[in-house]
Amino acid sequence: MGAQKSIHAGKAKIDVNVDFTHKLCAALMLQPFRNSGSPLELVIGSLCIKHPNLFGKSEKLDVLWDKGLYDSNILITYRKPRPEWLPQQSFIIQHSISPEIGVHGLPVDNFSRSGSGGVNLCRFSAGLDLSEPASSNWSSKTSVKFEHISPVSDEGRSINRDLHGFPVTCSGGYHDSMVVVKQESRYAKANDRSFTQFSLQIEQGIPILSKWLIFNRFKFAASRGLKLGPAFLLTSLTGGSIVGDIAPYQAFAIGGLGSVRGYGEGAVGCARSCLVANNELTFPLNPMLDGAVFLDCGSDLGSGRHVPGNPALRHGKPGIGVGLGYGLRFKSQLGHFQVDYAVNAFQQRTVYFGFSNLPS
Repeated sequence: MGAQKSIHAGKAKIDVNVDFTHKLCAALMLQPFRNSGSPLELVIGSLCIKHPNLFGKSEKLDVLWDKGLYDSNILITYRKPRPEWLPQQSFIIQHSISPEIGVHGLPVDNFSRSGSGGVNLCRFSAGLDLSEPASSNWSSKTSVKFEHISPVSDEGRSINRDLHGFPVTCSGGYHDSMVVVKQESRYAKANDRSFTQFSLQIEQGIPILSKWLIFNRFKFAASRGLKLGPAFLLTSLTGGSIVGDIAPYQAFAIGGLGSVRGYGEGAVGCARSCLVANNELTFPLNPMLDGAVFLDCGSDLGSGRHVPGNPALRHGKPGIGVGLGYGLRFKSQLGHFQVDYAVNAFQQRTVYFGFSNLPS
């Protein structure tokens, strides 16, 4: 159920897009993280408001609200016009709350799923993004933002310890604060038979106040696609590491869709360093249907024990995981439907469903 409306305010136009769906079926299929006290908690959807000319000088204001079954996100973006040769400035304010199952989730069913660990993260951030003009195949973006993170229980109460009594913040209190400078660079090159992509993110925590976190975190992602006759081979490698102050929720979570299929989110491990490799071969079955076979593997590089409280060891996460399987990719005018059947190293089978490229 959705609606779209354009509101004219003087010379400006405000586009309002609303999409709410009461997905009882999804709620019944998912194991709840918390008891639903109201039918409104089962409502998911999004609200998007766009103003293309806020102060009459082509300033753009975007307001986006997304709500899931157990999470919500509000994002406000203000962009000032700039010449093409100058960096694009964006002022961003964001508030979100979501279950932290990548690190604090409890693996079940031979690590094929991750249940609630009773920890949710309430995040507030405000800052500035500077997007540099693209040069050849490279693009870059620099951001400076303030972050305030408060863990809460499934019932919405502020907490500073998990179910086992270990701290869930770096400070040991009920919240962490930090100023983060982030530099991101991307490279992309493609032709009719192949493509190459690479991205590098570096984050530096600046201790403006003595209790604020100081750390350095980097993450890279490299992927290569190659056409082999009618088939297409996609190989990717991602990894990263963090040094300095670290709260458990900052650890790299390994496992799940987009990481190592066949495992629940974070069920392979959560660590200061990680390395994940994905290989997938797709081949056409008919004009609208493709088949796929894949092999995923990931490792915490032995760094799981260096996360405060060692949640990986306490939850019995193996630290190394391998998942393999096959799937189908259905292409239509409405979008792309994907189904994957994966088996992990413990012979546990998992089926994933997904939609993508749906028109707005």
